[in-house]
Amino acid sequence: MEIGSRSGAAVKAAITFTLARSRLDGGRNLFSPVAVLAQHCRSRAYRTAKACPIMKLFECQHCGQPLYFENTRCESCGRKLGYLPGKETVTAIESDRGAWRALADGSRYRCCNLINWRKIEAAKHRLFYTLLKLRLPHKTRIDDPRQGLAFDFLSPQGATAGNPIMTGHDSGVITINLAEADDAERERRRREMREPYRTLLGHFRHEIAHYYWDRLVRDSPGIAEFRQLFGDERQDYAAAMERHYANGPPRDWHEHFVSAYASMHPWEDFSETWAHYFHMVDTLETAGAFGIRVKPKISKGADLAATIDFDPHSATMERIIAAWLPLTFAVNSINRSMGIADLYPFVLPPPVILKLAFVHERIHAASQHSAAGGGAPQQDAEQAGRRALRAVVAGLRRGVGVPDPI
Repeated sequence: MEIGSRSGAAVKAAITFTLARSRLDGGRNLFSPVAVLAQHCRSRAYRTAKACPIMKLFECQHCGQPLYFENTRCESCGRKLGYLPGKETVTAIESDRGAWRALADGSRYRCCNLINWRKIEAAKHRLFYTLLKLRLPHKTRIDDPRQGLAFDFLSPQGATAGNPIMTGHDSGVITINLAEADDAERERRRREMREPYRTLLGHFRHEIAHYYWDRLVRDSPGIAEFRQLFGDERQDYAAAMERHYANGPPRDWHEHFVSAYASMHPWEDFSETWAHYFHMVDTLETAGAFGIRVKPKISKGADLAATIDFDPHSATMERIIAAWLPLTFAVNSINRSMGIADLYPFVLPPPVILKLAFVHERIHAASQHSAAGGGAPQQDAEQAGRRALRAVVAGLRRGVGVPDPI
């Protein structure tokens, strides 16, 4: 049997959609058959011959069902399949005390879930889509070995009691716990933390904000305004975190912060606000691409009408707010018609809109700075203040009541 010529893109896709498994009690590996096929097709022999020979038939060790090399599960008995390079055979596998036992040799293996890795990469790609659209600088570790941007996706299986895998940011390195890509695990954590919203993309957008705070705010003339809006970041972070988890957020947090977590420390307030700004521009762009218009058939419908026919990446904060509030009111109402939670379960009071305007101004100053090829970004504080106030007025004009959560 012979597989015909395959393009490099097809081989890459085969690798992307593969599951790799590492053996628990030895140095050998248990791979998906598709992974082995893809690896072989990248070899020198394949590049020369443009063909990928498969000369062996396989069968399920449990039920005897004939198997294709590409199968990842037995179509007869439903057992998952892997590949043993040492034995050069496809093997059925069964769950065994938190691991997998290969029926071909009886050994136990641990699964490295590349499906979760793929989910994380997809979220990272969407993050970079918005970074590029906003023209934000993003030097990598290659460009800046000490402070450049890098990502670590780490499995909790490698953690120890004293050294858990924590999602976070440190000097340009963003770490994402691979467990966050597991939908059930992420939902468990969301409920445990009493969060209304928790997604992989949200993690990326939050953590990248810490990176940009260091570059756009920390040593800039805007640090005084930052402290006026968000608070003094020089307060002890460890003490603030301990206080937050011991006592919870202040009772009136929803009047001043976009989320309960934002109330913990000014750094987290900035990062949560930054993440929400990214949510807004990305969602508005998608809504605009679909030609969405909002015109509620109620007596005050004019106050909640919006036509999303602009580029939110270059729009004013006033226009973003004027479109965002009607749009979220509409989509939240649609979600409730389906009996599911709100798409955007947050409220934007005036203090939060002022913080969003601060983020907006810093992003666009950095974009202009990058386009100009260097030099300190110039901002007119008085004009920026007027723009922020106009955004607050737009929010007050289009505000809606807060419904009880589902």
